[in-house]
Amino acid sequence: MHHFQFRNGELYAEEIPVKEIARKVGTPFYLYSTATLRRHFRVFDKAFGSLPHLLCYSVKANSNLAVLRLFAKEGSGADIVSGGELYRALKAGIPPEKIVFSGVGKTPKEMREALKAGILMFNVESLGELKTLSKVARSLGKVAPVAIRINPDVDPKTHPYISTGLQKNKFGLDLETALKAYLFAQKDPHLQILGIDCHIGSQLTEVSPFVEALRRVKAFIKRLDREGIKIRYLDLGGGLGIVYGDEAPPPPEEYAQAIIEELKDLEVILILEPGRVLVGNAGILITRVLYYKETPVKKFLIVDAGMNDLLRPAFYKAYHEIVPVSLCKDRPNIIVDVVGPICETGDFLAQDRQLPLVKPGELLAVMSAGAYGFVMSSNYNSRPRPPEILVHRDQYFVIRKRESYNRLVAGEKIPTFLTEDSKLE
Repeated sequence: MHHFQFRNGELYAEEIPVKEIARKVGTPFYLYSTATLRRHFRVFDKAFGSLPHLLCYSVKANSNLAVLRLFAKEGSGADIVSGGELYRALKAGIPPEKIVFSGVGKTPKEMREALKAGILMFNVESLGELKTLSKVARSLGKVAPVAIRINPDVDPKTHPYISTGLQKNKFGLDLETALKAYLFAQKDPHLQILGIDCHIGSQLTEVSPFVEALRRVKAFIKRLDREGIKIRYLDLGGGLGIVYGDEAPPPPEEYAQAIIEELKDLEVILILEPGRVLVGNAGILITRVLYYKETPVKKFLIVDAGMNDLLRPAFYKAYHEIVPVSLCKDRPNIIVDVVGPICETGDFLAQDRQLPLVKPGELLAVMSAGAYGFVMSSNYNSRPRPPEILVHRDQYFVIRKRESYNRLVAGEKIPTFLTEDSKLE
């Protein structure tokens, strides 16, 4: 459920007409709903209410400070994968003791930053990382809290680019190597074993892969127990899918019930890392039609948002519903490609899509763009990135300004040998 609804043929974000926001901030722009973000968090959190648990929002899904602050006020922790995400989470007010650090490529600098901050734990993904973390902790006179990410070799039945739980994926450790990592950590005075971590992929629309992975994790926990290794936290990751088109993911309550049933004989604190399921349908991308173009074989709507603004369709061939912001009466439906201004054939938001024949100047809403939208945007073709807007009831707030041309070149410098008076030898 989300709070983007039509009223008398006009799309509203909570209590504000979307076209009014577009008139004031220009296009394209990302638009988020406070009510939707808050509702999604509370529904997910309540579903696990019968278990000791901690929700650590997956910052990579949408890392805007306002979004992070909203979740912090709801009691959320954070799942981070970089020093930059750590900085964002702390700046937004998320307590360090609710932060877990995931990712395969943590640098010693990032490890030092996280140790100094006092995060809950590191989800370690290789023996090399574990040894480096030990050295960094020793240099700081600290003990690093760790969980080992195991790879359960479970098929998540999702897009191969966002599958993370198969042995051919780069994430986690196979069970035998993971055991070696735990035994190493058990003997190391600068490592403290707190938990176990498992994450099998993103945009999962079935419960069964989660259950299968959890059963393998449980069996491994019993194996660790026989080695005298006690597990306090079980981090099951995230990955629950949302509706983009015709998907039918399970509701959080059904997902939670299956997990709770599997954990009834295990005394652990459950950590979950929801991302897309919290923010995906809480955000939309608003774009303006520039031109209608027709060739002998294709019809195109050319809009002012491109693959640099929303990469998912070009990168994953992902489906996003697209609707006119003002419903078109008495217009024929046509089959079109909705394409952007980027100089790439792959620059599209939709292909062979049935839409009303909207006119240049009219607005389109690209739905379900709150996750992996702005965070994957770029300045390709030297295009300033769009602003992000947060609606709260009948008010809206610019939570990220549109980039300026000056901002595009702010970090660049022409060296002295290329100045006007110099001569190249």
